[in-house]
Amino acid sequence: MKKIRIGIIGAGRIGKIHADNLLRLPGAEVAAISDLFAGEELEAWAAQRGIGQVTKDSGAILSRADIDAVFICSSTDTHVGLIIEAARAGKHIFCEKPVSMDLSATEAAIEAVQAAGVKLQVGFNRRFDHNFRRVREHVLQGTVGEPHIVRITSRDPNPPHPDYIARSGGLFMDMMIHDFDMARFLSGSEVVEVYAQGGVLVDPVFAEHGDVDTAIVTLRFASGALGVIDNSRQAVYGYDQRVEVFGSRGSAAVSNDHPNTAEVSTAEGLLRDKPLHFFLERYNEAYMDETRQFVEALLHDRPLPVDGIDALQAERIAHAAKLSWQQGRPVKLSEIGTAGAGAGVQVQSEVV
Repeated sequence: MKKIRIGIIGAGRIGKIHADNLLRLPGAEVAAISDLFAGEELEAWAAQRGIGQVTKDSGAILSRADIDAVFICSSTDTHVGLIIEAARAGKHIFCEKPVSMDLSATEAAIEAVQAAGVKLQVGFNRRFDHNFRRVREHVLQGTVGEPHIVRITSRDPNPPHPDYIARSGGLFMDMMIHDFDMARFLSGSEVVEVYAQGGVLVDPVFAEHGDVDTAIVTLRFASGALGVIDNSRQAVYGYDQRVEVFGSRGSAAVSNDHPNTAEVSTAEGLLRDKPLHFFLERYNEAYMDETRQFVEALLHDRPLPVDGIDALQAERIAHAAKLSWQQGRPVKLSEIGTAGAGAGVQVQSEVV
């Protein structure tokens, strides 16, 4: 069986998760891994998994003729440069989100990918969650009729470290960008207007970095449907991930995943376990499935399930939300630029 030979760039938590998932796929081989801080610990980790090359230089991976694709799992500020280098080297690309925090840079990366004729998948892993995917299927099948309202709740169990807050890009770009992608995915329609409100209700450190820790965003879709997203950096009861699509014929909704379905009923009340603790537990299988679909798209030359244009659209919504919060007004997506303007980017005509 043909195998896709893959190099991993960035050996942090997410890079190692992707590597381990790839090693479970019969159609993939992890040939190399790079990290600026590669040392004995990473070498030992790679040796246990049969990964032949460990390097501090990503260029050593991109220059290998026998490597078909790369996973870019390094810091966001390196994504665009690495995507362009990988595309010019003829490598297919999986890149973690966001591609960048600058729309023109993201467009430049997409243009390089399109010019080289390689594939680019972006890590919006929630599209591959078994629960959310089922809601999307019901929308496609017409079970709920025409979508009227899309509701998305996403709340983290604990706020991130202050050092991370400083370089995160802010709640709208770092956290809610997943929900912006989900809004497009679930509704099947593009967002045309955004109105955001936010506050600092969890920790004053967010205000120190010009950020918020609590936000509500309302969306208007091209179809006429409306959306509501709420985010919080701290839900004391655990990782809160829920969606609902309400339509002309009914509703499809998803509650939280729990470690088990046991519920204890006593005179004191009803008890059950808290939701799965955080994103690694909640989306474990989603990470596996997005990796599998990427590899299968390369093996069989299939379209990707989520690509650079999807990433660009989510980034545009995030920029619109931040501008709306800063200026206290609704912001039309047309104010944030048109995907492909000035960059020669070929844009699909509708959400898929």
